Amino acid sequence: MSDHRAAVRHHTLRTGIVEFDNGTGSTVSVPCTIRDVSGTGARLQLNSSLWVAEAFTLVFASGLRKACRVAWRKERLIGSAFADGYASVDEQAAMMTAGEQSRHRLGIGARVKAAREKRGYTQAQLAERLSVTPAFVASAEKGEADIPLYQLMHIADLLMVGLDGLVAGPVPEEVDAA
Repeated sequence: MSDHRAAVRHHTLRTGIVEFDNGTGSTVSVPCTIRDVSGTGARLQLNSSLWVAEAFTLVFASGLRKACRVAWRKERLIGSAFADGYASVDEQAAMMTAGEQSRHRLGIGARVKAAREKRGYTQAQLAERLSVTPAFVASAEKGEADIPLYQLMHIADLLMVGLDGLVAGPVPEEVDAA
């Protein structure tokens, strides 16, 4: 359970549907508000006090369907854990709005820039070691381009930082204010 609680959550506040079998073979669909999501689960607020089964399917507005189980309940709030463990990168992208994805890219870019500057690399030097253009590094640091996972792993190794720190660590202060 600690992995699920430790996963970085992205605040969403969007509608979704909780679907489950009511025990008679019929499917019940309950509207909910998806308060936040992570790679391991979601925090949901039911729009009614209706009972929800321990195992259910969470349907996102994008059409993505994720099998879930109840991790905890508190009144109309439900902490759900994805039944298959972690959501794939594509699934996580479908769970976030374009604005949320943009903020996530901006945070990653800011953390890459901070780590690069701390190690004394220029954008051109980092680009050379990654076999990409300096323009790509500049664009990625501004949050304008996605950095593929294999490159993030290489960046983490080059800059001697943890991959988790690049992807989900604290965002440098100058980005928080923006």
